Formats: sequence, structure tokens, C-alpha cells
Amino acid sequence: MTVEGLILAINYGILCYFLGLNGFYLALYAISFREISDYARREVFSGFAEMAVSKYAPAVSLIVPAFNEEANIVASVRSFLALNYPRFEVVVINDGSKDRTVEILREKFGLKASDQRIQQELETQPVNVVYTSATENMLLVDKTNGGKADALNAGICAARHPLICCIDADVILEEDALLRVARPMIESSDVAAVGGIVRVANGCTVEAGRVTDVKTSPRSLPNFQIVEYLRAFLAGRTGWSSLNALLIISGAFGMFRRRDVVAVGGYLSDTVGEDMELVTRLQRTLRNDKSRERIVFVPDPVAWTEVPSSLRVLRRQRDRWHRGLLDTLHHHRSMLFKPRYGTVGLLGMPYFVFFEAVGPVIELVGYLAFATGLFLGILDIGFALAFFVAAVGLGIILSIAAVLLEEMRLRRYHRWSDLVRLTAYAVLENFGYRQLNALWRAFAILTYLRKNKSWGAMERQGFDRHGN
Repeated sequence: MTVEGLILAINYGILCYFLGLNGFYLALYAISFREISDYARREVFSGFAEMAVSKYAPAVSLIVPAFNEEANIVASVRSFLALNYPRFEVVVINDGSKDRTVEILREKFGLKASDQRIQQELETQPVNVVYTSATENMLLVDKTNGGKADALNAGICAARHPLICCIDADVILEEDALLRVARPMIESSDVAAVGGIVRVANGCTVEAGRVTDVKTSPRSLPNFQIVEYLRAFLAGRTGWSSLNALLIISGAFGMFRRRDVVAVGGYLSDTVGEDMELVTRLQRTLRNDKSRERIVFVPDPVAWTEVPSSLRVLRRQRDRWHRGLLDTLHHHRSMLFKPRYGTVGLLGMPYFVFFEAVGPVIELVGYLAFATGLFLGILDIGFALAFFVAAVGLGIILSIAAVLLEEMRLRRYHRWSDLVRLTAYAVLENFGYRQLNALWRAFAILTYLRKNKSWGAMERQGFDRHGN
């Protein structure tokens, strides 16, 4: 084959790849639109008032791992303590923070050292002190640093209730979020875990641990991430949940049955993708046991989080996320294409392997081959147009569709100016931002192959400073 023939073949292969990727995503969007429409109609008869005072709603332990979270921890804990739910406790795990996380929590919530014992059902780093409050239903577990997974396991050991809700320390929950995420587990014993939507708080007004005014950010980088989060959660996870092939519940906001997590050994400490790995392991266990239990996503129990506002911090985050994805897929590679694992093995795993794991490399090779083909005059205008539509045009349509889905069904952004701004960013992200993410994720493959297990510092500015 000549060089020209090879370049042409690569371009046609990449074109088919983009068509397959975006075609699959369009199918997920169609499924998601139906599911979210049904969810919005059911909300009219939600019965949340009755659930909020019900004696039958199982008690929940909120597990909050914290490492150097002094910027946001007070606002987050206040939002947790003010949740509308019959019975719950807040368990904060200080994972060897080097800042004033412990001091601030003790000062703001009147925490005192306690002799409360922890049942060590999972292996963790040593616990130094347990603090409790005389006025609030919370405890603070101060332990030696062992990483996020280790902190979560310590929190699970300290939890006293049958349901656990794992939440990032930089998250603010809406008042009824716990009711909404718990409802599938209250209504059915066949639900093993539930994920809720995570939204971007940058730009929003936060008062007393509550998001009081939902707005976009005056800065570009957080707005690009708003579009990403809408696309990933509203379209992606809603669709995967409907197909019973959900492989990830965000570590920022997910609910599990405590006994199930303990039974499978808790979170793994030797991966940076502990949230996806646990969910994939639960899916594997459920199908090996021929269980009818499902792992589901609910599109509107909202958790608000501060996203990176600098390229340096965002790059670290995306590098870690991709290494976590690769680690999980490698660890559970035996599930790939196995009918015994149902839609997880036949749809979920193949999608994440061929479109998410190696996708960044294929995308970057595609751009290079396309530019080379144009430069050498190998590609005609018809192919160039088809390639642009498949690689960029469909991506724009998908991003705009995510914004429209938000406006038509959930309507969190009440200003037309915010919707216009998000629509503009849905277009602009395809011209530079998306390619930069692909580059970071491609480099993450190299760092993964070098066995890099580092977390990377996630610097916080704090909710009270949004503007950012």
C-alpha cells in the first residue's frame, strides 16, 4: 500500500469511528430524553412530603472523606446537616489533612474527643481520634493519611446505618437531594446502588450551605465543564442506567447498601478510580450471583461541586480520571464481551474500552491524518466536509442537545442569558477545549503505563468566592 493509500485508509477508518461514537451517543440521548421526560412527569406525584417524615425510610450515613478541605468543608457540612430526611448522620473522615480542616470543624460544630469505638470490618490506616458533637448528628474520624478509598472505608466502618451515601467534601447537596437519591432504594429492594447528578457550582451564589442562585460562571473554563457535566450525566448516565449497564456512580454523590459494600471488600486503595472500580465490581458480583438487583442513576437529586478554574488543575483531574478508567477496565477485563454479564459485558465494557479508553489516541491520530491528507491533496472537499460533520458537527449537536434537555425537563438555569451562554460554549468546546482534553487523556495512558498512582492536588477557592 502506498503512503497516500495508507493515509486515505486511516481517514476513512477514523471517519467510521466518529460516526460510530456519535451515533451511539445519539441513541443514548434518545433513551435519556424518554427517561428524563418520564422522571419529570412522575415528580408531580413524588410524595416527598410523606417520605420526609416516614418511619419506613431506612436511616442513612453520609460518608464525607476530607483531605485539605478547609476552603469548603464548613459550607458542605452545613448543607448535609440541613438535609430533609427522617434519620441520618454525617460522618466526616479527616484523612491526615495538613491544613486546618480538623480545627475548623471542631470550632464550628463544637466537636469533642470521644471514646466511641469503630467496628473495623474493612482494613484501613489507623484511626487517631473520633470526635462527636453534643448538638449535631455528626462525628469526625481523624485518621492517618491513606488516600480517598482508605478514608471512605474508614467512614463505612464508622457508619451506624444500613444505607451509606458517599459524598465529596467539596460538595453542597440540595435540601431534598438525599430523599431523591434514596427513593429508588426505599421503593424497591432490587436496587443495589443509586447515583445522583453532580452540577457545577462555579458562578452560583452560595449562602449558609445552600445554592441560592444558579448561574453560569463569568470565566470560560468552568462553563465548558458545565456543558460537559450536563452531557455526561443527563445523556450518558441516564442512558446507561436505562440499559442496566451503568459502570460509574460519581464519587461525589452515590448511595449504596452498607452490607453490599462491606461484602465485596469496600473501596480498593491501589487505584485512583475507586468510584468506578467499586461500581464495576458490584455489577460483576450481582451478575455472578444471578441477582436481580440493579444499579441506577437518578437525574435530579442535585449535588453542587466546585470544578477546576485553571488549566493546570483541570489537567491533573482529567489525567487522574483517565488513569482510573484504564485501571478499572484492566482489572475487570474478563467481563468484556461475556454474555453472563448482560448489557454490562456486551455494551458497557466495550463502549468504555473502544470509545473512552483508547478514544483520545484515535481522535488525535484522526486529526493528524486529516490535516496530512488535506495538505497532500489526498482528500477531496466532499470527504473533508463529511469528516468535519462526523468529528465536530455531531459533537456540537450532542452538546447543544444536552443544554436543551436541561432546559426542557429540569430547568435549573432560569436566565435566558445563561442558556444562551451555555449554548455558545456547547459550540466552542469543539474547537480547542475538546482537543486539549483528548491530549491530556492520551498522555494519561502513558502515565498509567508508568504505573503512576498519584492523586494530584485539587486546589479549592471556596464556595463563598464564586465569581470564579
